[in-house]
Amino acid sequence: MRIQVVSKVALVLMKPSPPKTSIFSLLALAVVSIATASEKPNILWLSAEDISPHLGCYGDPHAITPNLDELASEGVRYSHAFTTAGVCAPCRSGIITGMYQTTLGTHHMRCTATLPEEIRPFPVYMRKAGYFCTNNSKQDYQFKTPKETWDESSGKAHWRMRTKKNADENKPFFAVFNFTGCHESGITSASKHRSVTEVLTDDQRQDPSKLTLPPYYPDTPVVREDWKRNYENITAMDHWAGEMIQQLKDDGLYEDTIIFFWSDHGVGMPRGKRWLYDSGTHIPLIVRVPEKFRSEKQGEPGTVDSQLISSIDLGPTVLNLVGIDAPEHMQGRAFLGPNLSTPRDFVYGARDRMDERYDIIRMVRDQRFKYIRNYEPLKMHFQYINTCEKGATMKELRGLYESGGLSKEAAFYFQPTKPVEELYDCEADPYEVNNLSDDPAHAKTLKRMREAHLAWVQKTRDLGLVPEPIIAERVKETGNEYAILRQKGSKKIAAEIGATAVAASQGPEALPQLIKAAESKDSAVRYWAATGIGSIGEDAKKQGKALMRKMLKDPSSAVRTAAARALCRMNEPENALPVLLSELTTGTQWERLYAAIVLDEIDEQALPVAEDMKAGLKYQDGFNSNGKYRVRVTNRALNELHGTDNEVP
Repeated sequence: MRIQVVSKVALVLMKPSPPKTSIFSLLALAVVSIATASEKPNILWLSAEDISPHLGCYGDPHAITPNLDELASEGVRYSHAFTTAGVCAPCRSGIITGMYQTTLGTHHMRCTATLPEEIRPFPVYMRKAGYFCTNNSKQDYQFKTPKETWDESSGKAHWRMRTKKNADENKPFFAVFNFTGCHESGITSASKHRSVTEVLTDDQRQDPSKLTLPPYYPDTPVVREDWKRNYENITAMDHWAGEMIQQLKDDGLYEDTIIFFWSDHGVGMPRGKRWLYDSGTHIPLIVRVPEKFRSEKQGEPGTVDSQLISSIDLGPTVLNLVGIDAPEHMQGRAFLGPNLSTPRDFVYGARDRMDERYDIIRMVRDQRFKYIRNYEPLKMHFQYINTCEKGATMKELRGLYESGGLSKEAAFYFQPTKPVEELYDCEADPYEVNNLSDDPAHAKTLKRMREAHLAWVQKTRDLGLVPEPIIAERVKETGNEYAILRQKGSKKIAAEIGATAVAASQGPEALPQLIKAAESKDSAVRYWAATGIGSIGEDAKKQGKALMRKMLKDPSSAVRTAAARALCRMNEPENALPVLLSELTTGTQWERLYAAIVLDEIDEQALPVAEDMKAGLKYQDGFNSNGKYRVRVTNRALNELHGTDNEVP
């Protein structure tokens, strides 16, 4: 930096000066020039995949993370930071836009949404303000990245590329680096684990027998080995973080750069990744702000900040720190810098399709309590998802459940149904295993959290309550997912969808409301009506059977499939099976998946069409690679029917 300063002064002094300009005036001009160039902070993001706050600075007694612990001692450790989903791509779409994935339509894991022109990734605004922006190298935003987002996004991207890209070497930068070694595949694959942890010294290896397991895991050598790998992967990541910080220091940029360290979601193991419990959404967040960039008393070294932070707040915070007004469409808030808005009372999260399985779940958390709403309570927590089933811990869990060897806390996730609502005291019950939703002592808390959830669904226009086949239909009209619930009159429709989705999980008491909703002009409302009637099952037969037969001819495939499911749950599969087969073999991509899921759900009722279901095993159906999800579900259904164990990718 000293060389750069001298060079700047020399350049100013060498410029032709106006008459009667003194050397002192030139020196003053040089100082102003230097101040202008250095008043904007550089921003460095160090992100990791699939880790919870298993760091020494967070009080974890098993963690070996000296570099991040040192960063925390020089910066701020945020104790209540959470992601908006328990899985990477939906979260990352929210991080890069400052918006909920359920608002954008990027909520399903492995979908490709269309970003509206008025919404851009926040680095676009930084580049317009003069920042050099690089990403190394994961994007995974679930939409096509606008070309103006990054100066460089690749495995070679680095702030040092400023000169190679014909940029001023003193231009402020925003640089993102992502560590992949903590990904769940690094736990699943022993070979990958060895390559990641080869940087570890002998005293940084973990003794699996000494680690503390969560109560929802069985205490077996297999599970302890996976837990050991998680900790060692994190230590390898800490080495990487230390190297990146050292590069800043070597370049003389440490005191000119605000450093963020964060994870995209929780630990990559069952009941962590993909879930909305703290094990899936509570993340480490450390920010070091050099003294010259601190606003008021922010960023004091070694402090702990307990304010609620959402992952969608990261982008607005960066914009605020560098002096850029966040666009009005951003739903996140700045938690650092000048002119802060009101701190959060709640953070929110959503779970939607995970690969081939749907499970619509929503989460609200305040400083102490966690509320979870299960919109599909007739689906067990641990649905069979191919990717998850490859993990050693998941295999151990499933095997022990089938043999009756699981504890109460672990067996809970294999029950055929789940509670409509869950409420946890995260201070008294950090593992979230004691559901308080039926406890009269917490009735007021339950009501407050439920109301916060329902208000959020409406305010954010939650697209997760619109079935994916219907989203695909409406995008053809609106041009993008975001616009679906922003058409004229859509506020009323969104409220109707939300109310019917809630009623669909409330049982027989909601039957009159569901019968009425089945006549709605909106297909998403009719879908939830048929789903709710089907979930009531036999008790809805008298009032609902004729209506479900009628809805087998509904204009919407999703509604037809929901009606077919309802008839099967009323023990009348004869009329339903031909409809399900037709949707499985002739529908669009997501229509076929919906039909496959119902055929899997109805178990032995599908036996008469088992041979015909084999058509669902064909990949060559004219759709993109996500057609594999329908193949996976169909294969699982046939394996269950025939007692086989055929594997598909």
